[in-house]
Amino acid sequence: MNGRLAESRLPRLLHPGAWWIWALGLAIAASRTTNPLLLGLILAVAAFVVAARKPVAPWSRSFSVFLKLGVLVVVIRLVFQVVLGAPIGNHVLVTLPQVPLPDWLAALRLGGQITLESMVFAACDGFRLAVLLACVGAANSLASPSRLLKAMPAGLYEIGVAVVVAMTFAPQLVADLGRVRRARLLRGRPDRGIRGVAGSAMPVFEGALDRAVVLAAAMDSRGYGRTAAVPANVRRTTAGLVIGGLIGVCIGLFGLLDAGGLGPLGFVLLLIGLAAGIAGLWLGGKHAIRTRYRPDPWRLAEWVVMASGVIAAASVFWVGIHNPQALQLSVTPFAFPSFPFVAGIGIAIALLPAVVAPVPPSPNARALHEATVRVEDKVAA
Repeated sequence: MNGRLAESRLPRLLHPGAWWIWALGLAIAASRTTNPLLLGLILAVAAFVVAARKPVAPWSRSFSVFLKLGVLVVVIRLVFQVVLGAPIGNHVLVTLPQVPLPDWLAALRLGGQITLESMVFAACDGFRLAVLLACVGAANSLASPSRLLKAMPAGLYEIGVAVVVAMTFAPQLVADLGRVRRARLLRGRPDRGIRGVAGSAMPVFEGALDRAVVLAAAMDSRGYGRTAAVPANVRRTTAGLVIGGLIGVCIGLFGLLDAGGLGPLGFVLLLIGLAAGIAGLWLGGKHAIRTRYRPDPWRLAEWVVMASGVIAAASVFWVGIHNPQALQLSVTPFAFPSFPFVAGIGIAIALLPAVVAPVPPSPNARALHEATVRVEDKVAA
């Protein structure tokens, strides 16, 4: 009993599903606005939580890579606005030589006037996409991909394998690049610039192929793809429930998001669709033969982390319904963006995981604890 109480107080890894729901809540909030104040707040919240609760693992360094990718996205968006974008507003910054285009490219413009309003709009639009990438990077840095696969429902296990393998590409790429750079530095070879990238590309590619072969061998040795004998009527019922649930969810979401839509009926259809989809997944999980070793617990900390992300998204939706102008940046006429306090408070609540989520264990402490538990079990036996 004392061992269990001590174990509950020890640092642990939060359930990966809670981290992904939290990050998706922030991403949904960012996708609904071009207000740079709200976007900056979302980015600051994600960065603070990652700095406070990221574990010591190779995939935990993904957030910085996604931040650099976001900066590149903003730069590309500004370049496209300069080269191909139509001018907005009257504050002309510079006039470039304009290249005449044929009639079938009349919708495009190559060169011409570059206005302040168009550049500000392009920067905020690119910043929104950069914040979305940062939210995905935060989830990759906080949640272990292998543990996320273990937590997938049995009915979605095959799809989950493909999704998790795709999501592990960025974290594993970061780990491989760091390993190759350290190896090149030890050998006195350049690790930056064109020569460094050219020398690192082949080892990283080789490591990706090796991981794919090892993963395929591990899945084959563990009997991946085994199915149980399920009657044909159960398979048909499962397919009908899943398809009907998806249709109900789509119609319900359309009715809720459309101002002149279905009203309360949309919410009812959404609930019915969710219930049908969950029932279909439950029935579909019966044909998958799976065993779970030490499943991740879902405790109060997971509920709080998940709720904070949902509250952040819901607060932005609430402002979008009652004051949609506060979520958009006005460039014609140009005006300083306002700060909607309801959305700001909701996004600030997403900081709770930095306090509520358990501290991730260090590798040495985790190994010491497991060794201690094994010794105590032997003594008790």
